[in-house]
Amino acid sequence: MSVYLDIAHTLEKEITNQYSGGDYLPSEKMLAERFEVNRHTVRRAVDELIMLGKVRRQQGKGCLVLTQPVSYPLHANAAFTSNLIDQGSHPRSEVLKAQLINANSDLAQQLNVELDSRIIHIRTLRKVDGKPMAMIEQYLANLNWWPVLQNFKSGSLHQFLREHLGVNLTRNKTRISANPPNNQTCRLLQITPSLPLLTVKTLNVISGTDTIAEYSCSSTRSDLMELVVDH
Repeated sequence: MSVYLDIAHTLEKEITNQYSGGDYLPSEKMLAERFEVNRHTVRRAVDELIMLGKVRRQQGKGCLVLTQPVSYPLHANAAFTSNLIDQGSHPRSEVLKAQLINANSDLAQQLNVELDSRIIHIRTLRKVDGKPMAMIEQYLANLNWWPVLQNFKSGSLHQFLREHLGVNLTRNKTRISANPPNNQTCRLLQITPSLPLLTVKTLNVISGTDTIAEYSCSSTRSDLMELVVDH
C-alpha cells in the first residue's frame, strides 16, 4: 500500500473513533512530523479523506471533520428511535403540533377515508445528538385514538401507540424522493435552501391486518442520514 493511503487509512479510523463533526485535524505540518513524511504526502492522504467525504478543507482554518450520516434501514418494522440508539446516537423527538384537521383529497386517498373527514395530524421535529435531523408529518384516521394522543409530547409515536393503546403498526408502502426545502423546513432543520431533503412517504397498517392506520411524510437532512434498502 502507498504511504499516503496508509496514512489516510489511519486518519480515517481516528476520525471514526476520536473525532466529532466540527473538529479539525492537526495541521499538515504536524501530521507530516507525526508520520515522518513530507507535506505533499500528507496532502495526498487528506485528498483521499476528502474523496471519502470525511473532511473538507476550510480556507485559513485547516481540515474540518464532517458529520457522518447515520444509516436508516427501510423495512417493515423500521423504527427511527431504536435504530439510532443501536448506532450509539441520542435521538429525541419533540411534538410541534397536534390537531384535528379535514382530510384533503390526497390524505383522504392515502388513508382511505372520505374527503373532508376529520383526521389526526401530528407534526414532530426529530433531533440526533442535539442537531435537528428531520421533520415528520403524521396523519391518523382513527379518531378514537385522539383523546389518548393528546398526551403524546415526545419520543416515538409508534411506541406510544403500543404502550397506551395496544396498537402495533407495520410499514406497508414507502416512497422516496429528493426535494428542496421550503422556508419553514430551513428554519426548523437549520439548513440552507441549497441542501436537498430526503422525503419519505409511508403507509402503515395495523399489524396483522390490511387496515391503513397512518400516513406519514418525513423530510430529512440528506447530509445527516442515508437510507439503506436490503435485498
